[in-house]
Amino acid sequence: MTAIYLWVNAAIYGIFAILCTVKASATSKSIGFLSLNNGGMAEYVTVYGGMELGLGIIFAWLAWRPELHRTGIVLALALYAPLVIFRWISVARYWPVQSLTLGTGALETTLLVLAIALWLAQRHAV
Repeated sequence: MTAIYLWVNAAIYGIFAILCTVKASATSKSIGFLSLNNGGMAEYVTVYGGMELGLGIIFAWLAWRPELHRTGIVLALALYAPLVIFRWISVARYWPVQSLTLGTGALETTLLVLAIALWLAQRHAV
């Protein structure tokens, strides 16, 4: 089950990295960046393309190595807990927001809940 969770994370980040790189203008606008100069677009592609690809590679490597599955869950917890906290506080603060922002928050929250469940299951299995 943990391997599937980690592979799903790897796929999500890989797909988002490709989308945000190939369709940078459209994806940046869909999450609320109304206008980016060349420096802003370079930063967007670096963070939303490059960093997400890096996360996808990390999750794939952790999924591929069974002895690192627990590390993968800890990484997911360390990544998603702050994201979810910041996401929902910022949504409340800056309401109304785009539906994509809400959908992304729902996905992050789901991935956090699953990571917590897997972490608890691993703790009880040890």
